[in-house]
Amino acid sequence: MPIKPGTHRLGPHNATLSVETARKGAAAKAGHDLVMEVTSWEAEVDVAKDPAIALTADGGSLRVREGSGGVAALGDEEKVAIEQTIDDEVLGRATIEFRSSAFELDPGGTSATVHGELALAGTSRPISFEVRNEDGRLTGRATLKQSDWGIKPYSALFGTLKVADEVEVAIDAGL
Repeated sequence: MPIKPGTHRLGPHNATLSVETARKGAAAKAGHDLVMEVTSWEAEVDVAKDPAIALTADGGSLRVREGSGGVAALGDEEKVAIEQTIDDEVLGRATIEFRSSAFELDPGGTSATVHGELALAGTSRPISFEVRNEDGRLTGRATLKQSDWGIKPYSALFGTLKVADEVEVAIDAGL
């Protein structure tokens, strides 16, 4: 089914924007792979003659939803501590923005490659990703290398437990 023409407004009320991290290092077994949800964001997807996507997110609105792996289950106190670290040391509560520059719709209209500029942690860089329309749901996934945006991946235990440099950002929206 092709992506429905028109302007679609997305946000936490009708879509999920999430960030997934993985752990690495000699003490990786002690850490957790995380799924975090961005709880304050808005996007406009314009599917017309010149398709475009614009997204703005509050960098201070990431909330840990799930932690897998680790020696012990991830508790509420640990989730709050992780969120605080992201706010204070990683993103600094800064606004995150994406603006598309090109939107290449496939011939069937069910997927598109999106090219644009992502402003994150005070740095803007080009990025490309694919979005798909699956049964009326717009889904997409992008891999970001934190260091490309000047972000030093979090580490603990003298560097033996680290968050992998690459994180996955995913969107799932009903159109």
